[in-house]
Amino acid sequence: MMTFPAAARDLALLLARVAIGVVFIAHGWQKLFVNGIDGTAGFFGQVGIPAPGAAAWFAALAELLGGVALILGLALPVAGALLIATMIGAFVFVHAGSGLFVDQGGFELVLTLAAGVLILVVVGAGRYSVDHLIVSRRRAGVIAAA
Repeated sequence: MMTFPAAARDLALLLARVAIGVVFIAHGWQKLFVNGIDGTAGFFGQVGIPAPGAAAWFAALAELLGGVALILGLALPVAGALLIATMIGAFVFVHAGSGLFVDQGGFELVLTLAAGVLILVVVGAGRYSVDHLIVSRRRAGVIAAA
């Protein structure tokens, strides 16, 4: 098995977090400010999402703030869980019956985003992240206290 230097691995994780985070931010922004929460809730109601108003707020904020958290590498397990939940909802309520391809309303984008976030949650945010900085400072504090 080929291994990469830690710096290359951490850079790859950073680039993946930024790329995926930007897509989530764009979709959250769209729900909040382009379509608006009322427009998003209206669409959610049409496709059968329960409590469409609350779901619109949840999806918009999870995507916008979760995307920011991904880019920063902040609270990755929590942000990841929320983002994966929104992608599962998008798959179940909107895209599952439309095949694979996004140009036909399919699920390729939500599947790819969910898989990317899952990998980041499992592997971790990497050295170039707020999570790493927090853990490093805690460890340094524990070592200094010992």
